Amino acid sequence: MTGTIDEFKKLVDAEEFFQFFNMPYDLEVVNVHRLHILKKFSQHIQEIDDNSPDLSQEEKLNQYSLALQKAYQLFIESTAYEQKLFKVFNDKPKNVVTLTEITSD
Repeated sequence: MTGTIDEFKKLVDAEEFFQFFNMPYDLEVVNVHRLHILKKFSQHIQEIDDNSPDLSQEEKLNQYSLALQKAYQLFIESTAYEQKLFKVFNDKPKNVVTLTEITSD
């Protein structure tokens, strides 16, 4: 890996992260799950930073690379709805009664 933490911190787009880590990706998967991949990747980065504050820059970037691979792979094998990363997936809709809430008393 030839990039630095400072270069990493300037990245914004999902494609930039994959290119930075020289990681192959399917553009269709990224286009469909872009925000979810980035959200999960961000969660993994936070865990790495919290649990391993003493890593060297190179070790940290290696861990970040693995985190991006894990986040990407998760959405190849799963759906955004199953992962429920965003509030919208966890909020119960208002003024809606689900079939499971209906009883035959």
